[in-house]
Amino acid sequence: MSMGDNTMKRMAMAMMLTLVASTASFGQADAAKSEEPAPALKTREAAEGELTVPRGTRVPLALINSVSTKHALPGDRIYLESVYPIAIDGRILIPPGTYVSGTVTRTKRPGRVKGKGEMFLRFEQMILPNGTIRDFTGRIGQLDGRSPEGLDREEGKIDSEGNKGEDAGTVAQTTAAGASIGVIAGAAANNAGMGLGLGAAAGAAAGLAGVFLTRGPDVVLERGTQLDMVLDRDLFFSDAEVNFDNAVTGRPVDVGNGPDPNRNRNNSGGVGGRRFPL
Repeated sequence: MSMGDNTMKRMAMAMMLTLVASTASFGQADAAKSEEPAPALKTREAAEGELTVPRGTRVPLALINSVSTKHALPGDRIYLESVYPIAIDGRILIPPGTYVSGTVTRTKRPGRVKGKGEMFLRFEQMILPNGTIRDFTGRIGQLDGRSPEGLDREEGKIDSEGNKGEDAGTVAQTTAAGASIGVIAGAAANNAGMGLGLGAAAGAAAGLAGVFLTRGPDVVLERGTQLDMVLDRDLFFSDAEVNFDNAVTGRPVDVGNGPDPNRNRNNSGGVGGRRFPL
């Protein structure tokens, strides 16, 4: 092999190495560029003269209609009314009597053995007493203290009251009732001990059957239930949009009776206080 051939091979190898190094450096640059954080989304600033109800503001509301996991489906509407004025910088921007509407986004009925009922809500529009309409997004931030339901504030999930204690009470009551009947029947047959055992077993079986066949309590938000709505974004109003000189304000808000904290106990019936499903 001639010296010229060796020189050509060395030059070709050098060019290949240069090309590989260049490709690697471009790849690293692209990777570095892709790892850069995305620019933050720009939020809308209030225009000159606009009034702002800031994100995170809590608006106390009362339900106008009732809703429950037994009947509600995703997409069903809920209707509420504000019960306390929201003032910003000394001026009322959301007065009492403001109508708010929203949507049931998800529901789950309670299970027959385990699992609580669940409901998720989203608030979407408000109508001020002077007719100003504003679309927005909001979530539930607090639930009526009288309500037996619970609230997961992180997820915005409303869940029904548990009934494990009632299940245990059902089995205990039916066991005791069965034992009493068994003693009487056994005494009549001159074998009270056997009657006691058979009666207790039959009563326990009846109690367990009731537990397995019955759903737990549903989520029920009754008319008049009060809750806090939290705004997920700023609301902007012009001066004219929050002029309530000719609006009907200051009228009493009919919030109904509200939730009954003993609802699930008062509505129980049947063996051991349990209610069989319809």
